[in-house]
Amino acid sequence: MRYLHTMVRVRDLQAALRFYCDGLGLVETRRKENREGRFTLVFLAAKQTPEAEIELTYNWPAADGSTEDYACARNFGHLAFRVDDIYATCAHLQAMGYTIHRPPRDGHMAFVRSPDLISIELLQDGHLPPQEPWASMPNTGTW
Repeated sequence: MRYLHTMVRVRDLQAALRFYCDGLGLVETRRKENREGRFTLVFLAAKQTPEAEIELTYNWPAADGSTEDYACARNFGHLAFRVDDIYATCAHLQAMGYTIHRPPRDGHMAFVRSPDLISIELLQDGHLPPQEPWASMPNTGTW
């Protein structure tokens, strides 16, 4: 058996791609549009592990313009990524307007949420010494 991908449904494909590609640095590996089924699949992967993908599923709006409500996405656990510099990654995401819900106070772990409320765990490769402003930053909301 071989792991292939994890699928997450997204409400706004462009917002999701901004988060996963521009924010986290994933790259699009392939895309499939299905006009009959009215959906788009976009597969993303980290450059270092192209064999492990995330499938973003965008279901097109209905004829009346309505979209499915995916609620708060708490039924899905989280995606986890190992990063080279957790402080730089969190600062980059924060500068893009994303809230770091669990700051990397310990120099090792942080949580942020995608535009579709998918929890993303960031894990430092090794440990960095605690540093401000992260060390004294409180948790925000849920992750």
